[in-house]
Amino acid sequence: MVALPVYLSTQLGWSHLQIGGFLALWIIGYGAVQALAPVITGLRSRATPDGRAAFAWALPLTLLPAGMALGLAAGWPPGPVLVGGLMAFGVLFALNSALHSYLIIRYAREDGVSLDVGFYYMANAAGRLLGTVLSGWVYQAAGLGACLWISAAFVAVAALVSLGLRGRAEAA
Repeated sequence: MVALPVYLSTQLGWSHLQIGGFLALWIIGYGAVQALAPVITGLRSRATPDGRAAFAWALPLTLLPAGMALGLAAGWPPGPVLVGGLMAFGVLFALNSALHSYLIIRYAREDGVSLDVGFYYMANAAGRLLGTVLSGWVYQAAGLGACLWISAAFVAVAALVSLGLRGRAEAA
């Protein structure tokens, strides 16, 4: 959140307009993928996603920042590694986000939906704040590669936690 624009500016020489344009297009693409997420993930089919589905969709999301970190460490051209990796990450992140939004409603208690949804979004906002602060600090201390490895670790933890969600029959 902090590391990427700073890296694009200081290491790749991108202008503020280029960085802002790239991030704006990334957000627009993210929204388009989220709009198509029910079709892509099968939410419109009869199969009802559960924690196993969240785990399965999070695994490739874990591999992308790790792959970008490995690519940068191997000396591959950082522009294509980051742009290509972030485009793929954006697609998978949007799908994961849509799936999580569906699951929070599915698993919410009938008598406490607003409380459960509110807690989910509060935790989401706290995670974004932590990611923003941690991103800037880690980038200054250890560089973009470390930021990518930490991102992969956080996604892996989220994937593992999703395995603890009740199965289809239990949630019904």
